[in-house]
Amino acid sequence: MRVRSILLAIGLIASAGTAHAADPRYPDWPCPQAKVPEISIAAVWAGPPIDDVGTSWKDDAKIAELVAKLAARRIPLEQAQKDVADFLTGTAEEKTRKGKLLFAGLFDTLNAQRTSVMNGLERVMRKQREAVDKVRGDTIALQEMHSSASQDQAKIEEMTNQLNWETRIFEDRRRVMKFVCEVPTAIDQRLFALAREIQQDME
Repeated sequence: MRVRSILLAIGLIASAGTAHAADPRYPDWPCPQAKVPEISIAAVWAGPPIDDVGTSWKDDAKIAELVAKLAARRIPLEQAQKDVADFLTGTAEEKTRKGKLLFAGLFDTLNAQRTSVMNGLERVMRKQREAVDKVRGDTIALQEMHSSASQDQAKIEEMTNQLNWETRIFEDRRRVMKFVCEVPTAIDQRLFALAREIQQDME
């Protein structure tokens, strides 16, 4: 990659690294979707209050195991909904107890997954900004090598290869981030769908 091409690349990198963060409250948020730090219970649950449940769902091994299974996105949603329906059996009182525990577990687990994904995205965004600064500095150094009276071709080639590698890493991260940006929304949708299934099967 010659200097002119590198300069073009760094322009694209800089714009890609700063195109988002439209909300000043979350300067490291890289996704076009607005950042919603946490899901509220009221946004996904219209069933009986779960204030009395807390983390007691963890004390029931069967429910804790089912929560882990249902929260795993590799399990198709249709299968997860069927598992909920199969689990919520018994008297109305039993259904209510099990339904509240199951929802509390899913809410805690999926919210934690969502937070972890969003924190990861912001960490990567910070690395992208650092990468822009690194590429910019290395590009200036390469320009100086080219303009030097005594050009060291070996060093020029080494720096060129380094810049190629740095820009490739940046682009790879950018592609991954674009995909991962969809994950929080997918988690929201899964939690909402499973909460609705629990509510229906409790009735």
